[in-house]
Amino acid sequence: MPKKRSGGGLSPTQQAAKFLGVSVLAGAVMAGLALPAAGALGLAAKGSVQGFDDIPDNLKSPALSQRTTILDSKGSQIATVYSRDRTVVDLKDISPFMQKAIVAIEDSRYYQHGAVDLKGILRAVNQNAQNGGVSQGASTLTQQLVKNYFVEEAGDDPTKVAQATQQTIGRKIRELKYAIQLEEKLGKKKILENYLNITFFGEQAYGVEAAAQRYFSKSAKKLNLQESALLAGIVQSPSRYDPVNDEEEATKRRNTVLQRMAEVHDISQEEADAAKETKLGLHVRKPNNGCITAAKGSSFFCKYVENVFLTDPAFGRTKEARAKIWNQGGLTIRTTLDPQSQASIQASIKDHVNKSDKVAAAATLVEPGTGKILGMGQSKPYGYDKNETEINYSVNHGMGGSNFGFPTGSTFKPFVAAAALEQGRPATQEYSSPYKMPYPSPVQTCGSKPWMNRANDQVPNESESEVGPYQLKEAMAKSVNTYFVQMISDIGLCPVKNQIDKLGVVEGSGQKLPEVPAIALGSRGISPLTMATAYAAFASRGMYCTPVAIESVSQKLGDREKSLDVPKSTCSRAMSETTADTVNSLLSGVIDSGTGQQAGLTDRANAGKTGTTDERKNAWFVGYTPNLAGAVWVGSATQQVHMTNINIGGVYYDKVYGGQVPGPIWRDVMTGALVGKDSPSFNLVNIPDPVKEKDKDKDRDRGHDDGNNGRHGGNGNGNLTNGNTISGLTDGGVVVPTPSFSLPGGFIQGNDNSGGDNGGRRN
Repeated sequence: MPKKRSGGGLSPTQQAAKFLGVSVLAGAVMAGLALPAAGALGLAAKGSVQGFDDIPDNLKSPALSQRTTILDSKGSQIATVYSRDRTVVDLKDISPFMQKAIVAIEDSRYYQHGAVDLKGILRAVNQNAQNGGVSQGASTLTQQLVKNYFVEEAGDDPTKVAQATQQTIGRKIRELKYAIQLEEKLGKKKILENYLNITFFGEQAYGVEAAAQRYFSKSAKKLNLQESALLAGIVQSPSRYDPVNDEEEATKRRNTVLQRMAEVHDISQEEADAAKETKLGLHVRKPNNGCITAAKGSSFFCKYVENVFLTDPAFGRTKEARAKIWNQGGLTIRTTLDPQSQASIQASIKDHVNKSDKVAAAATLVEPGTGKILGMGQSKPYGYDKNETEINYSVNHGMGGSNFGFPTGSTFKPFVAAAALEQGRPATQEYSSPYKMPYPSPVQTCGSKPWMNRANDQVPNESESEVGPYQLKEAMAKSVNTYFVQMISDIGLCPVKNQIDKLGVVEGSGQKLPEVPAIALGSRGISPLTMATAYAAFASRGMYCTPVAIESVSQKLGDREKSLDVPKSTCSRAMSETTADTVNSLLSGVIDSGTGQQAGLTDRANAGKTGTTDERKNAWFVGYTPNLAGAVWVGSATQQVHMTNINIGGVYYDKVYGGQVPGPIWRDVMTGALVGKDSPSFNLVNIPDPVKEKDKDKDRDRGHDDGNNGRHGGNGNGNLTNGNTISGLTDGGVVVPTPSFSLPGGFIQGNDNSGGDNGGRRN
C-alpha cells in the first residue's frame, strides 16, 4: 500500500494517480469538444462516467428562490419571508465594479474562452500534479453557474446538496456539457448576471443584491470599488472570509481581489493601492426574515397569511405543491390588513393589558359585507421568550390558534335569537323563564334521536330575583339563561345548528358544535375571528362573508412576473334582512347605563354583546357598527386563571366582566379604527316593551352582569354566561350572589377541551 511522504504530501504513486485523473478529465473535455458525436469518451472508469452524448440536452435555468414581501392594504411592507434571502436584479442594476471584481478573481479569462478554459485546465493539471493535491481549480464562471443550478435545485435536502457538489469526474463531465449548452444559449452577459444573482455571499445572503443590502445597506447598483472587491472575495469561502466575524481575514481577501483587478488592468495599481488603505466600511443590516419581524404588531396576522397560503387549494392542489411555491418565494402578497385598524388594535390592547399579566387579550376586526380581516392582534407578542407565544389567540387551531378556542358565554345568545326569529317567532316572544328549571327534555335534534336530560340537570338564572315571564328584548338585555334554554326547547336544536352553520361558527378545533341545549349559553370554545365574522353578518343585514386576508399575489420568476389566483370571500344569505334588523335592534347601543357606559360608542350606531364564563376564566365583548365588526377576548389561554382579585394592565379588579375589560378595549379599538370613516345607521325595528310594573320596581333594586359601570353584577356559571347587551340596562349597583350549579354531563369543557393550549403549548 502506498504511503505518504514524511513531509505529509502524497507518495509518487498517489501523485501519478491524481495527475492521471485530472488528465483524463482534460482529455474528456477536449474529446467532448472536438468529437461530440463520437459517443463514449473512452474513460476507463468502468461505466462510472456517462457518455458525453448521453447526457440530456435539457438543462433549464431554475427559478431562483427569492424573498417574499407581504404588504398591507395600502401597499406598505409588513414583513419579508424567505427560505433564501435573494432579490434578482438585472445586470444593469449591478455596479460595474462588482462585475469586474467577480470576473477578475473567479475567472479572469472569462471573455476570452468559451464554456471551458482549456488553458486553465492544463495549468491546473500541471500545478496540482506538482503539489500532489488539488491546489488550483479550473472551473469557469459558466461551470460554477451550472453547479449552483444543481445546488439550487437540491434546496435544503442535504443528500441532494451532497450529490450536487460531489467531487467526481462524472459530475464534472455533466457540468462541462451543460456549461457548453449555456454559453450557446445565454451568452456572456446573461451568464454573468445569473451567476451574480445565484451565488452565496454568506450571512444568509444569496445573490449580490441581498449581499449589498446585508453588508452595506445599499443596492448592488451603488457598490463602490472596495465594497465590490470585498463581496467578490467572499464567494470562494463565505465562512472563512466573513467580514462580520473576521475583519482581518476579509480585509486580506479584499486586497487580493483589488490586486488581481490591477493585474488584469480593470483598475490601475494606484487605484488598487488606495482602495487597500480604506476600511471595510461595513453597515450591516441584520437579516429581517419571517413574521416574527413583522411591523405594526402584525406578526400574528402575517403568520395567518402564511397559513392561508399553505392550506388553501387556490395556491395548489396538494400540500407539497403549495409549499414549493411558498419556498420558491419571489411573491408579493397584498393583504387586507388596514394599517389604521391594526394600529388601533395594538394601541388599545397595550393601554388595557400588559404582556406580563396572568391573562391575555386578543382582538380581531372584520369588514361586514366583504369578509376582509382589517386587524388582528394580542397582548402577548409573537416570540419564544417569557410572556411571548407563537399561538394566535384570534384564530382556529388549524391556522395556528389555540387547541379549542375559548368559551364565548352570552355572546352566543344572539345566534339562538336569530334562529328563533327565522323560525317565525316574534321579537316579543315570551317564555316563563323561572329562576331555576331542569334542562327541558326531550329536545329535538337534526337527527331522529332527540336530546334527553337523563341526569335531570338544572339550569338557574344569575339571581333568584330573575323570574319571568320575559320577552326577548328584556331577556337579551339581562341574559336570562332559562329564557334561552326554553327558546331552544321551543324551536329545537336543529334550527340553531343550521343558523350557526350559515354563520360559519365552529369550535376552535374546527369541529361542528354539538347539538346540546347548553350551547345556547356559550359553553363551547370559539375563536375571536369566528365570532367577529359571524357578528359581521348582523351588520350586513344577514349576509355572511367568509373571512379573507389576501387581496392579490404576484410571483416573479426570472424575468417574468405572473399573478396567482387567490381565495375569494364567499358571501351568502345567512338570515333574512328582517331577522338581522331585529337582532341589530336587540343589540343596539343605548350607552347611558350598564355595559354601554364602558363599551358603547357615542358618535355612531353600534351594537354588541358581553359574555363572562365559568369561574370568570373568559370575558368577551363582540360588537359592530354597520361597517365594522370586532371581537375582543380576555382570559387565560390555559383556562387556569380565574379573573377575580386580579391585576390587569396595572388595574385591580375584584371580578372581571365582559363589559369591564374587553368592553373598553373594543370601544377604543373601534374608535381608532373608524376615525374618518362613514357613520351609517342600522335599519332598526320597533320592539315594544311589555308593561310590567313589578319588573320596573325590581330593575331599580338589582344589578346586572357588567352593570354599575362594570363593577358589580352577574357572573358566568359552569360556562353558562350572563352577559348583557349594551341596550336596555339600568345602573343597579347591587352585588348579586354567585350561584353554583352543574351542566349536563359532558357539556363543561374544562381543561381538556375548553380552549386551553394543551398538547404542550403554553401561553
